[in-house]
Amino acid sequence: MRILGVASASAALALGLSSTALACNIREFSAEAQCDGNKGVIVVTDKDASGTPATITVFLENNGADEKQVGKPQDIKGSAEGTTVTFEEKWKPNATYRIRVKAADQVDEDINPNLVTPSTACKKQESQTPTPPATPSPSPSKSTPAKSATPTPSASESSTAPAGTSSNAPSPAAGDSNLAETGASSNTPLIAGVAGALVVIGGGAVFFGMRRRGTKSGS
Repeated sequence: MRILGVASASAALALGLSSTALACNIREFSAEAQCDGNKGVIVVTDKDASGTPATITVFLENNGADEKQVGKPQDIKGSAEGTTVTFEEKWKPNATYRIRVKAADQVDEDINPNLVTPSTACKKQESQTPTPPATPSPSPSKSTPAKSATPTPSASESSTAPAGTSSNAPSPAAGDSNLAETGASSNTPLIAGVAGALVVIGGGAVFFGMRRRGTKSGS
């Protein structure tokens, strides 16, 4: 009987220790403020080997009181290797955050101590714009003759109006200008000659007419 009692006690102790080892514990949770590029984040890690589902809620503290809740509560299921959830938060240096863990009826408390952010904020990463490779300029084709440059007229030639063309003909004399006013032209000698011939013909006709009349009267 004595041996049986000792064996039962040992089994009960072993069962209690194993159940305790598989139970969720607040010590299996941790939090850290990190930088994701130029953005601040708060990462909570759950190393509960039992995989008990838990809910994580993060609060920003101010003088020992909650100032605001960061994002929405997130669910997590731990593992022996560790499972993480990330809260985006533009945290400031030396800020304090309270992380609340609720895991079924096993855990309902804060991670202790509270999370204090680093003394240096996340730095903005300068984007480096790659320099495009230089494009080689095409060499001129040997078969294409070079175009001859067309001379551009000078400003004085293009802007100055041509002067009036001077005539080499002699200026008309005073008498010529009077003839132009009376209607005389280069045909005047021809007209005068024709008129003179008509006068001579007329005079001859009159002379022969008078002579013929005198002959008739004498007979």
